[in-house]
Amino acid sequence: MAEAADFQGTSASPARRWLRRTGALLAGVPLLAGLMQLPAASPADAAATDASQAVSGAGSVAVAVNSLTPSAPTEGDTVTVSGTVTNKGKQTVTDAHLDLRVGPLLDTRSGIDSVAKNSDDLQSTLGQEAGDKYAEEFSRLSPGVSQPFTLSVPVDELDLGQDGVYQLAVSLAGQTSTQPWEQTLGVQRTFLPWQPEEADTKTRTTFMWPLISTVHMTAETGSDEQQTPVFHDDELAKEIAPGGRLDRMVTLGKDLDVTWVIDPDLLASVEAMTDRYEVPGEGDDTVVGDHQDVAKRWLTEVQKAVADKEVVALPFGDPDLASLAHTGTSVTGSLSHLKEATDVASRTVASILHVNPTTDFAWPVNGAVDPSIVKVATSAGADKVIARGDTFEETGLSYTPSAPRPIGGGTTAVVADGRLSTVFQGDMTSASTATLAVQRFLAQSLTLGLQTSRQRSVVVAPQRTPTASQAQTMAEAIEALQGATWSESQDLTSAAEAKPDPAATTKVPSASSYPSSLRKQELPRSTFEQIARTQTKLDKFKVILSDQSRVVTPFGRALNRAMSVSWRGRQSEAAIYRSGVEAYLDGLLSQVRLIDKSETKLSGRSATIPVTVQNNLVQGVEHLVLRLSSTNPTRLEIGGNAYEEQPVTVSGGHSQSVKFTTSAHANGRATVVAQLYTQDGQKYGEPVTFDVKVTEITATVMLVIGGGVLLLVLAGFRMYTQRKRAAAREAAEQEAESGGDDVDGPRNPDAAEERPRQESTDDSRADAPEQPSDPAPDTAPESADPSGTGERVDR
Repeated sequence: MAEAADFQGTSASPARRWLRRTGALLAGVPLLAGLMQLPAASPADAAATDASQAVSGAGSVAVAVNSLTPSAPTEGDTVTVSGTVTNKGKQTVTDAHLDLRVGPLLDTRSGIDSVAKNSDDLQSTLGQEAGDKYAEEFSRLSPGVSQPFTLSVPVDELDLGQDGVYQLAVSLAGQTSTQPWEQTLGVQRTFLPWQPEEADTKTRTTFMWPLISTVHMTAETGSDEQQTPVFHDDELAKEIAPGGRLDRMVTLGKDLDVTWVIDPDLLASVEAMTDRYEVPGEGDDTVVGDHQDVAKRWLTEVQKAVADKEVVALPFGDPDLASLAHTGTSVTGSLSHLKEATDVASRTVASILHVNPTTDFAWPVNGAVDPSIVKVATSAGADKVIARGDTFEETGLSYTPSAPRPIGGGTTAVVADGRLSTVFQGDMTSASTATLAVQRFLAQSLTLGLQTSRQRSVVVAPQRTPTASQAQTMAEAIEALQGATWSESQDLTSAAEAKPDPAATTKVPSASSYPSSLRKQELPRSTFEQIARTQTKLDKFKVILSDQSRVVTPFGRALNRAMSVSWRGRQSEAAIYRSGVEAYLDGLLSQVRLIDKSETKLSGRSATIPVTVQNNLVQGVEHLVLRLSSTNPTRLEIGGNAYEEQPVTVSGGHSQSVKFTTSAHANGRATVVAQLYTQDGQKYGEPVTFDVKVTEITATVMLVIGGGVLLLVLAGFRMYTQRKRAAAREAAEQEAESGGDDVDGPRNPDAAEERPRQESTDDSRADAPEQPSDPAPDTAPESADPSGTGERVDR
């Protein structure tokens, strides 16, 4: 192993290496002699020895390169590498020394990938040493202990030749008590880009700088005039606070030549936080958020950062285009949400950042595309689809072509470079990982530029939501690239409008080639079915409102958020969010309802029945129709028919009673149904059903009662006339008795006798006319006998 490490290239110190080899050989002679006198090792001992050597071969000392400056040196620079060495083994390492080694030129991009994959492999080529005077020595490395190092070498001492990328290795050699000879115990490889002179043809590089977060706002708003927004968490405040992820993105990006790619939902959410907003508290309660100053400061910084820079606005909420294409298009209305999200994007960004964004770009997840994704992406007006080279593979070319590819129908696929776009994924919290990523990025960029003398436009599309450490690493790489001799910055629109390479493929990958790992994370069909169901309810609800914007805007944006890319890998959380939106809308719908009625009694041929509509919303409702229907119109008619409809308008927080005229035709119970309708004939809310008990007085009953009343009147009249005539007879008799004989003439007995008898007969006839049911007189007239008991007497 030591020889393999020592004889790579021409050594700067051959004498020292010869002494090392000679010392190791001399030290090994007594050991060899002793071993020849020992009995043969057992199989177990041999296995143990092999295992020990395997551990040593894997690198018992970890070498971490925490910084390399300058990242892309030029003539006269001094390359400085610093980091740590850590003894991961169980034995102390002695007589160790750390060297900087320059390996062979790497002239292919795949060669760079191979070295990066095996960066700590002891078996691979190390290269020649920079020289003993640039090495660092460690007399003792105890197990588990880390020690820092710094190696500085003038670039002229590295013996770099032609332009290109060189392997740069930091290796540690030493010995242990069980292996008392010098051997390489640890190594870390990285890359050293070398192009000291300005390139004749520079690569035009576009770096997309994404400002995207997860979903934070709900559809719920307060009932106050300002419609206080409600967030489902307060995590966004942490992201925009000083030192937070989004704060670092803005701070780092403002000094870089990048294209800002922004989700308008993020801006709208932060703007909502600049005023009163609420977040969940304990139980079902909400509390007022208190990060208004943080939100205002962040928005101000964003406005400064994007000034004079290109801003690309994604559709509001960053909808998942692949999920829409693969499962959403089968649900009616799904694409309309994408169009709406695109339309509102430009207005949102312009009103908050005071810049006019570009909305011509669609960005599927990881740049993975197929024909259906392209179709959906362009359905909302975008004519440029950002793809990625590892899914939009190139065949038949020995170099990387420019990003734009015309794919038909006036659409351009802007193919981002796969290697450059994925360098910064993974954990970048350690300085060693970040440094290696920066050097790898620069190495890939330079090698790409040296592939051909053609002028090319390259796009870098990193992960959508970089962590703070990833953002820091990206910024370091961009700064180094902007100062490099082989690249120049370009915005995304210019890259898309660059002249396409005629030899580049323009065929969109088939659906079968779409990565299965991405397909497993897509939003299911149930997502879009629930969104469609909620939209149907919203359409029914909004037509009755006097101020539709108070409901349509927050719910429309919430439905856009329900399709967000950020829900990938979070299916349960996505379902909770969607159900919360629908449940809140159901609650608002129920605020306009009919008040339940108990059984109603109806007396008489006609009457009115009141039905009450209650509106517990803040705003008034209109364009409603209340229909009252009779299930038995032959017994009970409403408005002269089976049903009657009346328009309804109710102010916010009030109730209104609507009266319906009814007509009864028969006694008994009749079931009545009250139902609200929108003006287009759609049912609104639940119906109210109640019984009407009819106690109507019929014509026969009225005739009987009328006849009875008439008989009473006639009987009273008879009694009145009888009393009156009796009084008249009594007066006549008194007059006759008081008169005596006639003073004017002789008394005529016969005439006196005849007059009273005749008058009595006439009065009797007038008094009591003969009826068929009256009995005949029991005593004859003029009888002088006394009358019997109960007998009728005629006088």
